[in-house]
Parts: sequence; structure tokens; C-alpha cells
Amino acid sequence: MKAMSYEEKYRMMTETPVSRLISRLAVPTIISMLITSIYNMADTFFVSQLSTSASGAVGVNFSLMAMIQAIGFTLGMGSGNYISRMLGAKEQEKAQRACSTAVYTALTFGLLLAVLGICNIDRLVRILGATETIAPYAKDYGKYILIAAPYMTVSFVFNNHLRSQGNAALSMIGITTGGVLNVILDPILIFGFDMGISGAAIATIFSQFVSFIILLVLVIRAGNVLKPLPKYFTFQGWVYGEILSAGLPTFGRQGLASVASVLLNVAASGFGDAAVAAMSIVTRIMMFINSALIGFGQGFQPVCGFNFGAKRYDRVLESYFFCRRVALAFLLVMGVVMFAVSTPIMRMFRKEDAEVIRIGALALKMQCCLLPFQSYVIIGNMLTQSIGYSFRATLTAVSKQGLFFIPAILILPRIFGVTGLQLAQPVADGLTFLLTQVIVVMVVKELREMNAKAQVEQGV
Repeated sequence: MKAMSYEEKYRMMTETPVSRLISRLAVPTIISMLITSIYNMADTFFVSQLSTSASGAVGVNFSLMAMIQAIGFTLGMGSGNYISRMLGAKEQEKAQRACSTAVYTALTFGLLLAVLGICNIDRLVRILGATETIAPYAKDYGKYILIAAPYMTVSFVFNNHLRSQGNAALSMIGITTGGVLNVILDPILIFGFDMGISGAAIATIFSQFVSFIILLVLVIRAGNVLKPLPKYFTFQGWVYGEILSAGLPTFGRQGLASVASVLLNVAASGFGDAAVAAMSIVTRIMMFINSALIGFGQGFQPVCGFNFGAKRYDRVLESYFFCRRVALAFLLVMGVVMFAVSTPIMRMFRKEDAEVIRIGALALKMQCCLLPFQSYVIIGNMLTQSIGYSFRATLTAVSKQGLFFIPAILILPRIFGVTGLQLAQPVADGLTFLLTQVIVVMVVKELREMNAKAQVEQGV
């Protein structure tokens, strides 16, 4: 297929009917997110067959993965959202500098995390919430994940840059290939070669490396407007200012997700390995459900950012309301279905441990009750982030796993025991929904005023 020129992409992003354009961009990102969640769940599923402690170790290392993702997504989404707006405003050089700077900065931070983490692996897994019995498994898994940190952070940046240029289908190729490979390798290495939890980690880092190589080739050789050329790398403050301004919501969300995961593990460890394993499994299941919505929202973001930069505020509003309707319908259906099958789902992971099933099934049901409201939260956050409303986007981003969850996980288990542990996330979700609604209503009002002003200026 012939690569599109910048002018062709501009017309596509600003003239194609919103529903068709978002659907076209969202399908690859939905597939990418689902595949990513599937291979994360695959690790949890196969490792859970080993023991409850091993299952808990995957949950502990989820915090480590969240750190890696925090670096990659902050720089990737921060630069990607800025790139979309600059391409919409026809400022290609600024977009190019943001692209290159984000890639090489991600590589540097990934290397630092790898070195520091490996040198302090014993202390690290304890900080992340590992119990005495979980710690050996957590170290075996975590040391391999840290080795992969440099190219994993860069892969996240590549993925976001491809999407920001309207090339979501290309990013899907790399992520899907890596995900499928991980699912295939997990049982082979864990059980076939009797490598245990180390096999799961090796499967993950090998599949991530393959994904990185594919994304690198696509970024360099495909018909992209922007490429990560070293000559465009810069230490100039304005570049980092733009990247971090747009990426701060993501850093808040991902960074606090890591902190929240640690606190959840620590809180759960007080109730035994079964509680740690149960909450780890529930977290992965909810991530899988939300991944389709996040993928859909990521199809929305470049459309939103591009048209905001082009001053097509009418298309920004149209995109937001279209995505919100679709998201609400999807999560309503998923909430009902998952509530009904919560116990069988938990039994798939740890059928030998009744306590894991009991704790996890109730926690899953509680979170499903608030699931439809996540459509307003996720799409609202993506709206504010993609148009550069950094403070408001950050506030909505940090609420779910930070502003509301952290106090909930620190307080509720002390008062209600295991029930408090299960209630923490639903309580945080409900409060996040209320805050997001207040913010998004204000943003929508501002966009309508900007659209009215733009129409007057254009004589419409």
C-alpha cells in the first residue's frame, strides 16, 4: 500500500467522518491492547498453576512493570499528543524534535532502571510487597523483566508515535506479534523446559524484544512523517516542557498505578498469600476488560489532538460524544457478564485454592458494579490530555489510582479487614467518576465556546 503524504494525512484527519475515522484508528489499537492484556493474563494464568506464592509474585512484579510503563507511556503519550497537535498545526519540525527526544530519553531512563533495579533486586521485591514465601519467586521473575526495561520503554514510545501519525495499524503489527509469541512460549518454558516462573519472565522479555525490533523497522522504513533521527535529539527545555506537559497525566496515572499496586500488595499480604494472589488476578482481569476501552480511546486521541491543532473544535466535540456513547454501552455489557461469571473466572486461575476464589470473586463483583462509569472517566481523561489541558488531565488521571485509591487502601482494610481490601478500588472508582464529570463538563463548555468563536472568525 502506498504511503500517505502529510497533506493526505491532514485531509484524512480533518475531513473523514468522525465515527469512521475513529473506528479505523481504534480497531488496531483495541487489538493491540487486548493482545497486551492477554499475554499479561497468560503469565498470571500459567504461573498460577505452579503455586499460590508464585501467583502472588506476578502481582508483585506488576508494580515493576508499571514503573517501566510509566516511563514509556509518559514520554510516548506526552510526545505523541504534542506531535498530533503540531502536525494538525503544520509544525513538522517541532513534531520531529519531540519524536526523537522522547525516544532517546526513554532509552536512557530504561537503562538506568535496569542497572539500579538489578543491583538492588532483593530490597526491591520487598519494597514492592513480597512476603517471605513470595520473595524468591518475585526475584526470579523481576530480574529478567529489568533486563528488558531499556527496549520496553522505547517500544511504548514507538507505539504511541505510530498512533499519533495515524498509523495505528502498524503499531498493532509489532504488539500483536510479541503478544502471540508470549502466549505460545509461556507453557513451553514454564512446564516443557521446567523453568517455572523464570520461564514466564523469559517468555515475556523475548516476546517484548521481538515486538521492539518489528516496531523499530516499521518506524524507520514505513511511510511515516516522523522518524527518530539522532540529529533531532535536543536538550532544549521547551521540548521537554511540551512532552512532560502532555505526558504528566500519563506519568501520574502510571506512576501512581505502580504505587497503588505496591500498597495493594502490602495491604493484601497482611491477610496471607491467598489475598495477594486473589487481588493480583482480579487486577489483571479488570485490566483486560478496560484494555479494549483504552484501545478505543487511543484511536480517539490522535483525532482529537489533530483536530484541536487544526482548530476544528466541532470535530473534537463530535469525537468525544461518539466515543463516550460507545464506551458506555460496551462497559455496561461487560459489567453484567463479568459479574455473572466472576466465580468461574477465578476458578480458572486457582481451582485448588478456595480462599483465592472466594476473595477474588467478591472483589471482581464489586468492581463490575462501577465498571460502566469508567467510560466517562477514561474517555474524559483522554479528551483533556489530547488537547493539552495538562492540569485537568493530570487531576483526572491521578484520581483513580492515587488521590482516592491510596487513602482507601490505607484505611478500609484496617477497618473492614479483607472486605475493606475488596472495597478500596470500587470506592476510588466512584469518587473518580464524580470528579471527572465536574472537570469534563467545564471542558466541553469551553470547547463549545471556542467552536462558536472559530465559526464567527471563519464567517460560518
